[in-house]
Amino acid sequence: MEIRPIHTEADYKAALSEVSAYFDSEPESGTPDGDRFEVLLALVESYEAKHFPIDLPDPVEAIKFRMEQAGLTPKDLVPAIGRLNRVYEILARKRPLTINMIWRLHEKFGIPAESLIRPPKLKAAA
Repeated sequence: MEIRPIHTEADYKAALSEVSAYFDSEPESGTPDGDRFEVLLALVESYEAKHFPIDLPDPVEAIKFRMEQAGLTPKDLVPAIGRLNRVYEILARKRPLTINMIWRLHEKFGIPAESLIRPPKLKAAA
């Protein structure tokens, strides 16, 4: 089993091509093909994490995404954020989240705290 590190875009494309062939018929773990597949996947994932990092969404986008996923309305956020007008201010980026809001959104709706603590992109006052 000759597997080399991924140093270049060409190496990445070659490894990706080889790994994608295994997706149609994933080999059994512990077999030579299974071991090759796992090692190639690890190399591809490592390369992608380094060269194509995915940034966390800002807090408002994280909230809106969870609302869409769970079919929530702004009214559903009242227990975590406060009065309905406050919810709309948060969603309109006119007001930042407080620590208590962040904690409650994380606890009640499972929104990753890492996304909620990012500095929001506040709209400028009109």
